[in-house]
Amino acid sequence: MFYIREELEKIGFKSLGENVLISDKCSIYGANRISIGNNVRIDDFCVLSAGGEMIIGDYIHIACYASLIGAGTIILEDFVSIAARCNILSSCDDFSGNYLTNPMIPEEYLNVKHEPVIFKKHSLLGVGCVVLPGVTLEEGATAGAQSFIKKSIPAFEIWVGNPPKFMKMRSDNLLKLEKQMKNEK
Repeated sequence: MFYIREELEKIGFKSLGENVLISDKCSIYGANRISIGNNVRIDDFCVLSAGGEMIIGDYIHIACYASLIGAGTIILEDFVSIAARCNILSSCDDFSGNYLTNPMIPEEYLNVKHEPVIFKKHSLLGVGCVVLPGVTLEEGATAGAQSFIKKSIPAFEIWVGNPPKFMKMRSDNLLKLEKQMKNEK
């Protein structure tokens, strides 16, 4: 079941577009820092935890069990797709052993890195990807299933694996389809 419009408005998003479908099983934290565009669907058991600004553009799908978490900015530009069980992190603890870790530790004992994560138009993640702070997926960039992304991916390139490796170029025909769709409206 999806929240109805009145329920979505009560959550307190920074902004809320039209035709937004968010599962009533989605966990939302920091709603006042989350901007949601038009034609967005967020499925069951997703977590949106905005310690920093979170911008979700138009024509976005976030599949079940995905999480977008952190104190850094997270931006999903238009036509982005996030597959099931992906984790997008704009904050990351220092696991070197030189600092303590976890959110219950006083800040002076931590060394948490906060960096923006940006998904440009038409970028997408396959099932089970992990994206670390500071990563940008350029326009049309794709990460295949189970990829561990700690470096940015260039426009219209498909990267897969752990560590990710370039597989091939992605067609840019989707730009023509986008234009055609917008012209039909």
